[in-house]
Amino acid sequence: MPGQVTRNDDVDWDRWPVQDYLAENYRDLHPSDAAVIAHHSAVYRRIRRGGAARSVEFGAGPNLYPLLLASAASRRIDAVEASAAGVRYLLGQIARGPDASWEPFHALCRELNPDVPPTPQESLSAVRVVHADVRSLEPGTYDIASMNFVAEGVTEDFTEFADFCGRFARSARPGGLLVAAFMENMPTYRIGPASRWPGCPVDSSVVTEVFAPLTDDLRVTRTGPDPSLPDYGDSGMVLLSAVRRAPAGPPR
Repeated sequence: MPGQVTRNDDVDWDRWPVQDYLAENYRDLHPSDAAVIAHHSAVYRRIRRGGAARSVEFGAGPNLYPLLLASAASRRIDAVEASAAGVRYLLGQIARGPDASWEPFHALCRELNPDVPPTPQESLSAVRVVHADVRSLEPGTYDIASMNFVAEGVTEDFTEFADFCGRFARSARPGGLLVAAFMENMPTYRIGPASRWPGCPVDSSVVTEVFAPLTDDLRVTRTGPDPSLPDYGDSGMVLLSAVRRAPAGPPR
């Protein structure tokens, strides 16, 4: 139907094309990856080694470098993923050891934060793969919450985008750290030769507007487009760090 908006529950995420996605985005370390790793590393360096009892990768997908980054600070990392295809990939990487293509990512993570364990496999030893919808997470559970290229890439509906962001923020305990990356102005996009997936175009001002009521110490920056990546129609990335604000108490 013309004009119909695709929402998250309209999509069969179990058919997410993991190998096409990896081939297009993560077989090489791109400048955009390095920018995200540098940004996130600065957040994780604020925490002593193993200082977080529990962290979450909110919609983990098959991207391993956020898990490598979190391993510097977290004694347990819940990689929460709804797609059966994504879950299979994550479980295989943990069981067999990460693909060699992740080694440059791990090397940069460790260079920027020496608290990252010495090998990719050691970094993943703290990861627990959770096959679940992120919307089912209990609020206030985690010391650190990380989300990378999720909320803007699972729906075309801005209201649903904002809801995912709110659930992400509230998954952290009050005072917990939030770190996130978004594709800027990402339209509906293709991966591989044919598959079509929803996108919700957002920018720094939209991300700030959504997170400002929920957080303190909110910092939002952006990077420009990366010509070494496929042209999905985006205009770069938006990067976020913040502290989860305590809910307001009842009026006296």
